[in-house]
Amino acid sequence: MYKRFKEYLPFYKRNLKVALPVMLTQLGASLVGLFDSMMVGHYGTVELAAVSFSNAIFFTVMVFAMGALMGITPLIGIHMGEMSEATERRDELYAKISSLLQNGVLFTILLSVLMLLLLGGCIPFLDKFGQDPVVIEAARPYYILIVVSIIPFLFFTLFKQFLEGIGNTFVAMIITMLMNGLNIFLNWVFIFGHFGFPAMGATGAGIATLISRIGMPICFFFVIFFHREWKYYIRFFSWEVFNWQEIKHLFKIGLPIGGQTLLETLNFTLSFIFIGWLSKEALAAHQVANQMADLTFMVALGVGAATTIRVSHQLGANNLHGVRMASNASIHLVLLINTIGAALMIGLRNYIPLMFTNDPKVIAIASQLVVYAGLFQYADGMQAVGASMLRGLTDVKVPVIIAFVSYIVIGLSVGLLCAFPLQMGASGIWIGFIFGLTTAAFCFHIRFRKLYKRMLNKQVNMSK
Repeated sequence: MYKRFKEYLPFYKRNLKVALPVMLTQLGASLVGLFDSMMVGHYGTVELAAVSFSNAIFFTVMVFAMGALMGITPLIGIHMGEMSEATERRDELYAKISSLLQNGVLFTILLSVLMLLLLGGCIPFLDKFGQDPVVIEAARPYYILIVVSIIPFLFFTLFKQFLEGIGNTFVAMIITMLMNGLNIFLNWVFIFGHFGFPAMGATGAGIATLISRIGMPICFFFVIFFHREWKYYIRFFSWEVFNWQEIKHLFKIGLPIGGQTLLETLNFTLSFIFIGWLSKEALAAHQVANQMADLTFMVALGVGAATTIRVSHQLGANNLHGVRMASNASIHLVLLINTIGAALMIGLRNYIPLMFTNDPKVIAIASQLVVYAGLFQYADGMQAVGASMLRGLTDVKVPVIIAFVSYIVIGLSVGLLCAFPLQMGASGIWIGFIFGLTTAAFCFHIRFRKLYKRMLNKQVNMSK
């Protein structure tokens, strides 16, 4: 046992070195929504429901766009792995990475336009989702503000994925922490009304989010421009580098990843709509449990992002043993982290809702839902890492099919069955989550083992 641990120890260290800043970055992104919910929740239950409903629609589309941009990381990562094995090709590989970044900018512009059209097109129809009219009235201005914020946030995501591809995860963490601090301060100013500003509730939270997200890509631009080594990538920028073939390749890799993340998020988005049919108190309680589950998921997503980086680097260096060890190390880490998360949620189930609201009806429902959020930690973490392992191998098409069957066909169907015919209410939706995520976790890991065995056999045959 000790010998096995000693063998994995270097991989734990390397994975954590990459993962910890990503975890904090992902947690930081999640904390924006968390603090919006906590601060708006103490302003009023209607405002909390409004923020919950708006973010459910917004994040469904935004997560697709973020997933699409994730495709750039393994592509750059493979070139970085090649660079470590073939130093004589450094300039050629630098130029390839630079080309991915430059064409990634154009890809992000096209993606931003598409997202604005999709999200903006929902504005006239917000009252068609069966929600309380009072909630919709509070939600509309907040929703418009966060829709505008998707443009700077996607450029931040592009720069973040670029730096993750070359192995740096620290800068995104620092920028995220700084902008989160700004967001919390501006929430306090605009939600409750300070320094002469009126108390604006949910609208104030939207203004704070927009300002902080504008600051994120601006900070990244200055860091990249004034960093000597990273500025080297910009040196290769030219009009001739724009290449529609490379843009198509980014779409080919990125869109299936975006589709996979969209399907997972769509499951959660639809849950907000279905639970909204029960009552505004159930919807607000669901937001509480979802925010807590989102925190631990962001940690697992951080481990997953590190897994994609480490697997792609090892793949580029043609080190299949390193691919397997890096993947297994991430599995061990996420199981440990999610065990802690599950224990905290279940143990503190009666106290967590108090951070968000004073409404006794919301607290009673949320206390039950937080237990389910704790129970699905293992499945959620394992499916996140499994998908990231496949992403590191640039295997993106089959996972979309797995995601559709797991999240929508199984997860959503079980959730609706338990919630309405079996009359389990909001708890039934969370039972559906557990079924769907467990199915996805099993399928992703089986798929990875199949691909790894295929690559290993190919390598053995070539060496004969």
